[in-house]
Amino acid sequence: MSLMNAPIDRRKFLLSSALIGTGVSLAGADQSPAGIGIPATSVPRFFSGCCAYSYRKYLQPGPMTMEDFIEKAVDLRLDGVDMTGYYLKSTDPTYLASLRRLAYRKGVAFSGAACGVNMVNADAAMRAQAGTDIRKWVDIADALGAPHLRIFAGKLPSGATLQQSIGWVVEAMKAGCDYSGRKGITLGVEDHSGVTQQADVCIEVMHRVDSPYAGINLDITHFVPTATQDSYAQIEACIPYATNTHIRDKFDDGSAIDLDRVGGLFARAGFKGFMSAEYEGEEDAATAVPKLVEKIRALCKKYSTV
Repeated sequence: MSLMNAPIDRRKFLLSSALIGTGVSLAGADQSPAGIGIPATSVPRFFSGCCAYSYRKYLQPGPMTMEDFIEKAVDLRLDGVDMTGYYLKSTDPTYLASLRRLAYRKGVAFSGAACGVNMVNADAAMRAQAGTDIRKWVDIADALGAPHLRIFAGKLPSGATLQQSIGWVVEAMKAGCDYSGRKGITLGVEDHSGVTQQADVCIEVMHRVDSPYAGINLDITHFVPTATQDSYAQIEACIPYATNTHIRDKFDDGSAIDLDRVGGLFARAGFKGFMSAEYEGEEDAATAVPKLVEKIRALCKKYSTV
């Protein structure tokens, strides 16, 4: 039996991921496939970022444009921005090139791009279309110069099992990573509402996809607590696989997030990457996003070497 067809022991995945970088081995556990997970080091590197989605109430109807968003990043002294694809006025190469040039001239990195592609669908034709859409958005990310693309798994369809849905996600991500890898772009599946709201599922997907161009777009707010793992434990378990991070200060149920605790988890795991504000509260983004960015900047200063 090959490793990719072997039964997945989720408890072993979670425990072994928590031990990555500690020098402690898990006796009897299967070894991780090559290229899975990011080796922890003692040198965390956090960069401040913001998702365009944070300004959706200004971007969707106007008056803000994506050019304005890049300028806002300068005002907020951000290291980079996540270009949420919903708000691009065009995917024409000339327009994408103009955004790329503007960001470069302003000294703002594109931490990644984001699209709304869902990989879980009981209809084979719809799954095939999702694969086509992933390739399209990889090309858009490539044109922008964004090294990372956020995608979704999706919600469990009526009549389908969780294992079926995981299989569909794995199939789509394998094909997507084969394509994105040729362009040096990583696909990050978000732990969003649906089949990936449990850390064990996210980690199973990573092991079965088995690609250096696969990762978890780790949104710290979305995990559903279980009897054995609260949200913090699930965040910690997924950090070794995190290729992009979305930061908010409240969980989905409205309870406050201990961001200092979260920062410590990422630091101990040796995380290197963007801590991107993704605001979704009731306060106006014009005043709320700068506050969240300042919290993120404080984490970067406290826990990072840069």
